[in-house]
Parts: sequence; structure tokens; C-alpha cells
Amino acid sequence: MISGAALSIRGPGRGRGRARDPHASAAGIGLWVFMGVVTALFSLFIVAYVMRMSGGDAMTIALPWQLWLSTALLVAGSVALQRASGAPRGPGPVRARRLLLAGGLFALGFLAVQLWAWQALLSAQVMPAGNPAGSFFYLLTAMHGLHLMGGLVGWAWTAHAAWSDPARSAWRIALCARYWHFMLAVWLVLFALLGWVTPEVARFICGTS
Repeated sequence: MISGAALSIRGPGRGRGRARDPHASAAGIGLWVFMGVVTALFSLFIVAYVMRMSGGDAMTIALPWQLWLSTALLVAGSVALQRASGAPRGPGPVRARRLLLAGGLFALGFLAVQLWAWQALLSAQVMPAGNPAGSFFYLLTAMHGLHLMGGLVGWAWTAHAAWSDPARSAWRIALCARYWHFMLAVWLVLFALLGWVTPEVARFICGTS
């Protein structure tokens, strides 16, 4: 991944030089802090889910197949942004723009398919209230979706800044890719939690089996 603090560009009237964007280091640190806070938040949700699923009234729900499609879209978006972060120094600015655009479109597709999964569950009479597994499904997927929507705001700002000169905004693209990797990791943990932490597993974890 490209370092968020340093970027190679051509200096005016000189050969190749080193330029340091004063905002890059601060933005990188800020992103790490934000991801730490989000990790703590989702960790609390995960603990609450396991504890609630250990109750006697908990039942598993059949996860809709659309979640596999949404996962594939988020993986594709993460890969596209990772490749975009290296494109300004490799294949060139045109490829960087295309990959950056693809990363955002894949994320939008992820959100659309997540809503499709919600519709499938609602059609199967899995409501937000009444079943702990169903309630947490809507809560966790909604929280993740909101954080990804926030990431799309950052992606739009990055795309606007990088469109004319991706090389100068390589650190912004790299930070965007880092957040996408983080969102993918969070989603994979949530997907595994919702799909494989059954009441029996939750009771074993909580020591109440």
C-alpha cells in the first residue's frame, strides 16, 4: 500500500523530487483512530449478539443468498481501490481513474444488494422485532451500511481531488483503499457471525450450554 505520508512527484523546473503533503500524515493517523473507534463499536455489538443468542428464545435465521453476491461486490471494490492506489505510479492516470470509479460503483452495488437481502428476509416474514437473530441482522447490516455510505462520501471527495492528477492524490486513494479493506474485514466478521454463531455455539461461548 502506498504510504500516506510521502509521494513522489516532479518538482517544478527540476527532475524527480520528493514532496510531502502536510495533510497526508494527519489524515492517515485520523483514519487509524476512526477505524479503532469503529472496531470497538462493532466489538460491542458482537458481544451483545453472542450474549443474546445464548438465550432460550433465540433461533437461527436462513441468510438470503444475496449476501454472497454483496460480499463478492465488496471484495471486488476493495481490490479495485487497492490497484487504483498503485496505478498512478504504474499503469498511469487513466487506469487509476477507472479503478477508482469501479471501487465506488462496486460499493454502491453492495449497498443495493444488501437492500435486496432485506427485502428477501421481509418477504420470508423475518421482521426486525420478535427474533433476536433477525433483530441483530437488521441492526448489524444497517450499521455497516451506514459506515460504508460514509466511506462513499470520502470516496467521492477523493475521486474529485484525484481526477485531474491521480499522482498528486495517490495518498488519498491509498487511504480510501485502506478504509475499504477495513469495511470488508468488518463485513466478513459480521457475515460469519450471523451465519455460523448459532444458539448452541453462543451458549458454548457463554458457558451456559
